[in-house]
Formats: sequence, structure tokens, C-alpha cells
Amino acid sequence: MRIGRLRFAGIAFCILFGGAVVAHCQGLSVRRDGVLIHDGKPFRGIGVDYFDAFYRTVTNGKATSYEAGFKELRKRQIPFCRILCGGFWPSEQALYTQNRGEFFARLDAVVRSAERNRVGLILSMFWTPSTVPDLVGEPVSNWGNLNSKTIDYMRRYVRDVATRYRKSRAIWGWEFGNEYALGADLPNARDNRPPVVPTLGTPNSRSANDEWRYSDLHVAYLAFAKEIRRYDRTRMIESGDSVLRESAWHNRSERSWKLDTAEQQESLMAEINPDPIDVISIHTYGNDGNRISAYQAWGKKVHKPLFVGEFGAETKDSNAKATFEKLLHAIEQMEQPFAALWVYDLSGQADTWTVTADGPRSWQLDEIQAANLRLGIGH
Repeated sequence: MRIGRLRFAGIAFCILFGGAVVAHCQGLSVRRDGVLIHDGKPFRGIGVDYFDAFYRTVTNGKATSYEAGFKELRKRQIPFCRILCGGFWPSEQALYTQNRGEFFARLDAVVRSAERNRVGLILSMFWTPSTVPDLVGEPVSNWGNLNSKTIDYMRRYVRDVATRYRKSRAIWGWEFGNEYALGADLPNARDNRPPVVPTLGTPNSRSANDEWRYSDLHVAYLAFAKEIRRYDRTRMIESGDSVLRESAWHNRSERSWKLDTAEQQESLMAEINPDPIDVISIHTYGNDGNRISAYQAWGKKVHKPLFVGEFGAETKDSNAKATFEKLLHAIEQMEQPFAALWVYDLSGQADTWTVTADGPRSWQLDEIQAANLRLGIGH
């Protein structure tokens, strides 16, 4: 992310919060042969990352911009969005523990709006590696400790969110967090520890225990996926990771920057995508587009579809339009296109990445809409 640093099952009834049956649906699920399914049919479609959809109302209970946002996405045949499901900083996520009723009243409103506008939501549950450990007073590496307060918090939050919304037609899938693997086993990990901002709920200092490893991610991702499956047996689960660093295996094994072989990258992908994770997540920008086919080929071997959870072109790229179109074309040519544009209506990136209906990069929404029509969305 460019911010600072089921298996197939039968279709179930979806029920609104008030209890009325509204439709047959199950979000996105994965058939045994690795085909992504929505409403009983193979799914092909391109959505957007809408980071601020719920986050704005976490930090400001009066913010309801998501309503206009979802209406615009629906109008443009953009079928789903990936959203932060909580606070970015510990002090923001603290609303969940300090005033659970208010937290869920705000999230209820977002989910209901998505239902009304027929926009699917992929919920990214733990966006930043340090938020939950900071909240419970533990170092970040405790994601790898099944007996930690961090894992206990994860399980409680998953239970509360999944049981509340598992019958909503708006929920399309579950994501652990955002790009955790990019920070794992770094040779220069000391220089890449999470930020220290005590006024936002972080500790006053960091230590080597705030560095994390791929082995920690395996533990956390597996525990998360198993917890989701306790409450939701069908919807897709993915990590939220980017493409691996090209030295990721050597980072892990040698703490070096030596380039990996394709086989080494595949072995690491297998480690951090254990069943019941059933969708492979990558984020790709610029010239990384040529790696999409390699990841899709690996996913096909293990019967897991590929989700390009972020793609896009920054304004400062002098060839932004060409870069964007190259990536969009590569995605559209995938065997089963499934991707999300970074980023829709993110106020903090107005001069770099943000795409809005009336902004200077609205043409990207036009191109995604056209691509979705070619893929059968809106027909």
C-alpha cells in the first residue's frame, strides 16, 4: 500500500440486520479447482481500494462520505472495494474496546450503505503490523506467539466482526492486513521498525522484538484463517500482501539481499499462504506488472486464484497513463481477472494517487468501468 509506511460451498441465504431475507449470496468463494465464484458463477471483475470508507467514520463519527462513494462506484459498475476495517493507529482502534457499541454503530452504517448500493466489501482487519500489539502492550513479533495477547485480540475481533456480518450480502471476503511480508526478516530491520508516536497510542520506544519474521506471519495468518473459518465457511480469505521482495527468501534464510530463484520464491509463498487461506494476494505497481503472470501460474498449481489487491500509477510518473493502461491490460488478460485500483477518494493522497469521479484522474475510473463491461460486469 502506498501509505507511509471457501473452498466452494452451497449458496446460503443472506439476511439483513433486521432479519429479512433479501437474496441468495455468499460473497466470493473459491471452488475446489481454484475458480473464484460469486453467486454461483465464476467471477471476473475489477474494483477499487477505498481505504477511507470506514476509516473516516472511525475517526469522525459524523463522516458519511462512504454513501456518496458507494453510489458512484455502483453507477460505474465497479462491483467491490477493499477497505480498512478499523483504525490505523492504536488510539483510533481503541474505540472498539472503549465503546464497542459506538464502533459497531459506525461500521453497521457503512455495511448497510454498501448493501443498499450493491457494492461488495473486502474487509482488511489488521492493516498495520503494530496496531494490535501496541494496543495490548506487546512487541510486534508476538504475532508469532499463539499464546500472546495479540493473538487473543485478533481472535476476539474476528469473532465479533465475522459473526455480526457473515449474513450480509455486502461482505465479499476477509483480509488479514496490509503488506506485512514486505517488512519481514529485513537485513536492515533495525531501521524499519514501526513508527513511534506516543500521542497516537504507540510505545515510547521500539526494540528488536518489534521486528518480525516470515515464521511469525505463518503463525498469524494460519491462526487468522482458522478463526475466520470458525464463523464463515465459504468466503475467500487472503493475506493482503504485496509481491514478495526479489530477495525475500534470502532475507529470511541469510539476512542478505541476494536475488531469489523462482523456486525459492514459490516456497516462501507457500509458507505464508497456508490453507485455509484460499486466495493469493499481490500488490503491483510500475514495472512489476510482468510478475503478475508468474504469481498466477503459482496460484494455479495450488488451486488458489490471484487477487491483485493494489495496482495503479502515481501522478509523478511522467508516463502515468501508459503505466496504468499496461497494468490494466495485464490484469484484464489474466485467466481470471480479479484486482483493485489504488486508490479511490483517499484525502491524504490527493496530489499523488487519489482517484475521484470529478478529479484529474477520473479517467482511471472510466477505464476500469470499460474493462468491467468487457469482463461482463453490468451486463
